[in-house]
Amino acid sequence: MSDTRSWLVTGAGGMLAQDVLARLATAGVPAVAVTRTDLDITDPAAVRAVLAEHRPAVVVNCAAWTAVDDAETREADALRINGDGARHLAEACREQAAVLLHVSTDYVFPGDAEKPYAEDAATGPRSAYGRTKLAGEQAVLSTLPGNGFVVRTAWLYGAGGGNFVRTMIKLEGVKDTLDVVDDQRGQPTWTVDLADRLVRLGRGALAGTAPAGVYHGTSGGETTWFGLTQEIFRLLGTDPARVRPTTSEAFVRPAPRPAYSVLGHDRWAAAGIEPVRDWREALTEAFPALVAAERS
Repeated sequence: MSDTRSWLVTGAGGMLAQDVLARLATAGVPAVAVTRTDLDITDPAAVRAVLAEHRPAVVVNCAAWTAVDDAETREADALRINGDGARHLAEACREQAAVLLHVSTDYVFPGDAEKPYAEDAATGPRSAYGRTKLAGEQAVLSTLPGNGFVVRTAWLYGAGGGNFVRTMIKLEGVKDTLDVVDDQRGQPTWTVDLADRLVRLGRGALAGTAPAGVYHGTSGGETTWFGLTQEIFRLLGTDPARVRPTTSEAFVRPAPRPAYSVLGHDRWAAAGIEPVRDWREALTEAFPALVAAERS
């Protein structure tokens, strides 16, 4: 498969897609940025037309319904984007012999494990959001057994959009103390790191060195939201003791949050790509841009 065609990135206005496009530009790979207003992925005819027009070598699907709590009462709407939209993209990629990199989530798991979830671990989403994202995964993998890649991620942060890290940076300046959940474990992941792995995976797919299937695109190590916030305060040069641990019961939300969202990364070895680095190292490098974005 040729690497001379452009890549197409959906959801191009989002935080992750911005970094994917920046990484492609740095690598000298031509890319087509498609926003929500450019393409409604729930419209199969529109999807086919856009892919037929651009004939991309790789499609990176960053378009998604990400309002986790709203999905509890609007599951059908979320499914049209996260499930049907992914299927329409997969079918159009099959017609164009294109690779599809589909971004998914830790919410496809029940969140009750005691060791990192392997890529082939049994799924069992506990929320509407998780169910809709799992439907998208299944559509991609069944439609594109040789060209479909599912990359699950979690706890994303970056300079290009709202996220937990930027919120904590803002709150540090206006709150004396912060109560933060300490009974949910996960892997804070910088969008720049994930974008790099997506680009490398797509290039590996084109070169025939990366097998299709499921990969986990999260940072190494693990922490809680409380531990992450303490590290944010430390990087801000303030007292981490201003952050106080609490439980999920203090912040009840419509959609259940996984207590354990730690993912394993063994599959990257099959593609000859090293997993994402430790979350602390990434956060330290990302921090100046995050502070600048939040305070600009």
